[in-house]
Order: sequence, then structure tokens, then C-alpha cells
Amino acid sequence: MNLRTVAVYISALLAMLFWALSFIWYKEVFVFYKPITLVFLRLIVSSIFLFIVTISAKRLNKIQKEDYKYFLLLAFFEPFMYFIGESFGVSLIPSTLAAVIVATIPLFSPIGAYYFFRERISWMNFAGIIVSIVGVGMVIFHNGFNLNGTNPLGVALMFLAVASAIGYSIVIKRLSDKYNTFSMVTYQNTIGIFLFLPLFLIFEFKHFMSVPITADVVIPILKLGIFASTFAFIFFTFAIKNLGITKANIFTNAIPVLTALFAYYLLGEVLTPTKMLGIAIVISGLLLSQVRRGMFKSAVTK
Repeated sequence: MNLRTVAVYISALLAMLFWALSFIWYKEVFVFYKPITLVFLRLIVSSIFLFIVTISAKRLNKIQKEDYKYFLLLAFFEPFMYFIGESFGVSLIPSTLAAVIVATIPLFSPIGAYYFFRERISWMNFAGIIVSIVGVGMVIFHNGFNLNGTNPLGVALMFLAVASAIGYSIVIKRLSDKYNTFSMVTYQNTIGIFLFLPLFLIFEFKHFMSVPITADVVIPILKLGIFASTFAFIFFTFAIKNLGITKANIFTNAIPVLTALFAYYLLGEVLTPTKMLGIAIVISGLLLSQVRRGMFKSAVTK
């Protein structure tokens, strides 16, 4: 395994690390602001930060005329539609069920990856995806299967989020040969600001104006904007570019695992034996999902 391959896997894990931490930071911000306001502000922070970095480093690619539609589609899928599906979906169904539905992203990713790019995975890779989903289920349902209050609309909205995540991956893969990761994330988040602006002004602007600006709310928004909306997407885009859609998306199943660990260390939540077994199964599934064709054969030959 060469250094670039190591860097790609580290990037994928760092993206999941920042997204897992975002659930901790969410709790800090939701005390003050509503969901649309939170996403709107973190996109503003991210875009300002990215423009400063990319322009200073001369890394901002100019969008070619024929690609405007793809960048608009990119931002439409994520953050816009993904957030709409996830935030409103979670409000209608139990969070445990919502998390399991999100965990199906790697299960459906091979369909889009094969249709658009003819990406193929081995049966062992697919087995790894299934194993990791089982592990996610054990982490999430460690206290039993309680799905009271399930709403079909909520389920549909969560699958809208899943479809949006897959669509986002497909567009990223299409653009990754022409643009660097910094440019793609910069334009994606900037366009996202304008997509969320009408919703923010109509539904949450008055509430936003009523909340005093303090360090308690500014600091977690800065962390969400810089780490969850900037570096996480940069690292994940880099992973998609090098691993492909399916193998990169399987790492999303590490998010509930990392969230459970952070909740244990930072919030004092209990880490049960079932959770720990589930974590071990997720890790095993991740390893299986990344096995390349002929890897063991070549190892024996050597």
C-alpha cells in the first residue's frame, strides 16, 4: 500500500470523524437556533473560509460554461435536498430508524456507480457493505427495536436524503477530473447559501434576529462551518475521486460508530456490550468492503 492510498483512506476516515463530531456540535447550536438557520450560517462560514484559502493559494478553478448545470445540481443534491430530507424526516420518525435508513447509502451506491461509470465491486466488497449495515443496526438498536411513531412520510423523506447523497456522489465523480476538491466544495457551499436563503428569510429570520450573538453559539457554528462543511467535504470528495463512489460511501457507516464513541467520551453515554460488538462488526465490514480483486491471490504469489 503506497502513501497515496494511505492518504485516501485517512481522508475518508477524517471526513467521517468531522461529520460524527458535528452531531455533538449540533446539540450546542440547537439550543439557540433552528435547523435552517444553522445550515445557512455554517455554509456562510465555510464559503468565506474557502474563498480566502483558495484565492490565497491560487487553487480556485474557474467554472467552465458547460459545467454550470452540474455545479447547480451538486449543491441541489447536497447540502440542499439532503438536508431537507434528513431534517424533516428525523422530525417525523424515530432517530434510530432514520439512522438505519441513512446507513443504506452504501447499499444503493453501487447501482448509480455502475449505471453512470461502470464501477464494479466484488462479492466480498458487497458482503462487507451488508456486514457493516448489520453492525450499524447493532450500534443503533442496542436497547431494542422500538419504532413507535413511524410515519410513512418521514421514511420517504429519509430515502430522499439517501437518494440525494448518491446523486451528490455521482456529480462529484463527474466533476473530479476537471476541478480540484477545494474548488468543488467552495462552489457547492456558495450555491447552497442561495438555495437556503429564501427558506431562511421566510421561516426563521425573525427567530434568528431575536437570538443574541454570544460565544456559546458562535464557536460551535465556526466548528461546523470549518470542519463539518469544509474539511469533511474536501476529504470525502478526495476519497470519491480515488476510491470511487461505492467504496467511499461505505465509510458513512463509520459515522454512527464514531458518534457512539464521542458520546461515550464527551457526553458520558453508556457503551454497552452490544454497541461494542456492533462497532467491531462495522469495522470488519469496512475492511471487507475495501478488498481489491486479486489481493489475496497476489499476496500468495509473492
